[in-house]
Amino acid sequence: MRRRLAALLIVPALALTAAACGSDDGKKDSADKADSSSSSSASPQAASVPKSVDSADPMPTAGGAYGKKATITLPKGDPSDKFVVHTLSKGDGAEVKKNDLVTMNFTAKLWKGAKDLGSTYDGKGSPQMVTAGAEGQLPAFSQAVLGQKEGSRVLVVAPPAAAYGSQGNPQVGISGTDTLVFAVDVGKVVPKKVEGTQAAIPSNLPQIKADKEEAATISVPKGAAPTKLVDQVLIKGKGAEIKSGQTVSMQYSGAVWKENAGKAKAELFDSSWKRGGQPFTTAIGQGQVIPGWDKGIVGKHVGDRVLLVIPPDQGYGKQAQGDSLPANSTLVFVVDILSAH
Repeated sequence: MRRRLAALLIVPALALTAAACGSDDGKKDSADKADSSSSSSASPQAASVPKSVDSADPMPTAGGAYGKKATITLPKGDPSDKFVVHTLSKGDGAEVKKNDLVTMNFTAKLWKGAKDLGSTYDGKGSPQMVTAGAEGQLPAFSQAVLGQKEGSRVLVVAPPAAAYGSQGNPQVGISGTDTLVFAVDVGKVVPKKVEGTQAAIPSNLPQIKADKEEAATISVPKGAAPTKLVDQVLIKGKGAEIKSGQTVSMQYSGAVWKENAGKAKAELFDSSWKRGGQPFTTAIGQGQVIPGWDKGIVGKHVGDRVLLVIPPDQGYGKQAQGDSLPANSTLVFVVDILSAH
């Protein structure tokens, strides 16, 4: 079985999306090749997220400096039902506005029993990206970064309605009644797509139009698909080289060659843009995605736009992946590499 392009994983099993333990839209994602409990659909409890307040009684504390793992101390007593977003230290960067894509780190605890839920600073995770104010993502993060300045540290107390709802997250022992506590370090606002002039593409390869913050337009030419992997850089980035084992965040759109050959606009079987522009994040070069992605992305650079044409033996081979991905499909992706850690 292939893995699904799951919603962002922050630390093992602690997912960024509020829907990670909620409903599933039933659609398989493209390049990943194992099952996941995450979903890209909007959270069913998104409409009932409580308005945040600055403090509540009792109130946790968080020690330590920005940029390092926080020490969270929980008070005696049961938590209130308040959704608390409290700025511990204010950064001097730009203000995070609604729908901005922003990097973040966090330290997390379960209120009940003071159970440690991990941190992106402890070697088990890496800086993550969240879309400020977006529905379908964990409100504890998406609402916490909204209106903050880059470089701020924020204490968040998230009752179920601001976290995983009544479903909880059984993978890490979070029940549907548990309150979570986070120390969130707000990072930098980053572009949702790469910028630059796109290079000309040979006529025997798919033509790409991806100049807006939306799913790309892919035009597949008539004729036979390449039998070898194509990994052509369309926009050359100025960032660091992508190395095997790094966690990489990317925007992508994907289509099947044969079923779209000769069409001016291919039907996309998947795109990160259908999730509100929230990038797909994965370890690269480690078998977490299909071989064509591992081979095609490793060695590229942050800021690159890459055209991938992936033959069946580096995709899903003889195994069909639902009606939209027949067996022996050659896959076409356009990938914007936004960050790597």
